[in-house]
Amino acid sequence: MSHRLRFLCSALFVLGSSVAAPNRLLAQVRKSCGPGLALKLSAGVTPQGSLILADITSAKPLPDLTAEWDGKPTPLWKEGSATRTLHALLGVDLEKAPGKYEWKISWNGPEGKAMTCSASVTVRKGQFRTESLKVDNQFVQPDVQQQKRAEEDQKKMKAIYDTVTPERLWEGKFRLPLKGVTTGGNFGRRRILNGQPRSPHAGVDFPAASGTPVFAAQSGKVVLAEELYYSGNTVVIDHGYGIYTMYAHLSEIGVKPGQDVAVSREIGKVGATGRVTGPHLHWGLTIEHARVNGMDIVQRWP
Repeated sequence: MSHRLRFLCSALFVLGSSVAAPNRLLAQVRKSCGPGLALKLSAGVTPQGSLILADITSAKPLPDLTAEWDGKPTPLWKEGSATRTLHALLGVDLEKAPGKYEWKISWNGPEGKAMTCSASVTVRKGQFRTESLKVDNQFVQPDVQQQKRAEEDQKKMKAIYDTVTPERLWEGKFRLPLKGVTTGGNFGRRRILNGQPRSPHAGVDFPAASGTPVFAAQSGKVVLAEELYYSGNTVVIDHGYGIYTMYAHLSEIGVKPGQDVAVSREIGKVGATGRVTGPHLHWGLTIEHARVNGMDIVQRWP
């Protein structure tokens, strides 16, 4: 009984909940923007909580471009100084309203004329499981002190995600944070506690024994390394351009805020701190505030 009362992100790894890449993206989109300039999106129709890879290619030297996803600036980067391809990552939040959204690029054409080109993406409702749990009211209605601490944690995390480092801090493909694993579960799971809908699960859970080493999914800068109310011992890494990874419920933290870390560096160990049912790693991916399935960035990197 007690394990049901200690709810949060690992609450049940039910049969079929572990998936390598749920909500697969659909057909690519290619859009000509004039002679030699084109857009490519990895999907024109995609579910909530997914990641879209976007490219801009040019037969000529690239003009000075800016990009927007749903009206907000989108960072662009090159994989080499000589390339004529720009890349972007478009995060579709797991609660983004279904509908049609636009990725648009802008530049100055001949004689300074303002030019634009866009491609649309249709967001569909994600197929997420729902589970109902009966728990002690203290886990649905925290006391005054607990609520205050949780709210302070939320403000701290918002301030982190509001910050977009204007450079790329990673190099190459992202990797899973545990060695020897290929699947994770529970991303996007909806929970109803004592009849009250709660926030969806915004990360991927990896069940593992306490003390299992946890590694940085890519290089970056540690921006948080401390105990939080819900997520326990937590590390957040800034990878630049609004991309953050989160590692929660750790038994030990092995890094400090402000520290630069390389890909696959050990940053802590799996634990059961915070509100959990047992040892596991909660791994979150946030791109420009969009909570995205982390499996996508590992399996669909350009």
